[in-house]
Amino acid sequence: MKNILVLCTGNICRSPTAEYLLREELGDGYTVKSAGLGALVDSPADPMAVAVAARHGIDLSSHRAAQVTMDMLKWADLVLVMEAGQKSELLNKYPWLDGKIFRYGEPEKVDVPDPYRRPESAFVMSWNFIKKLTPYWVKKIKES
Repeated sequence: MKNILVLCTGNICRSPTAEYLLREELGDGYTVKSAGLGALVDSPADPMAVAVAARHGIDLSSHRAAQVTMDMLKWADLVLVMEAGQKSELLNKYPWLDGKIFRYGEPEKVDVPDPYRRPESAFVMSWNFIKKLTPYWVKKIKES
């Protein structure tokens, strides 16, 4: 697996955070992108997501939201979503994704909570979920 696509709803909070963390952890030889199922196209990452990531040495300031496309889904070797409902929605539309789409929180059987329009504590909680789950995916990706 060399091409990884991370999805959430608006592509301004959770998926950019996971994208940038995966990029940092995977290093060279992998391409990680993110998009949204209902993206706020061309919007920067949410200021609170940027601030929380910056406190951990991750710079989301260059991120711009993108809407997921069929080309992106075909390009990806692995598609990671933040919620079980997002996985179901995509599998209903694109059954051929079965086997390459997984919930980011799958190892813990949890959804990554959406912090959008919520207080800073929600962004910290979302960051903590993503940070805790990322090593599992890095290991899986590198072993494949």
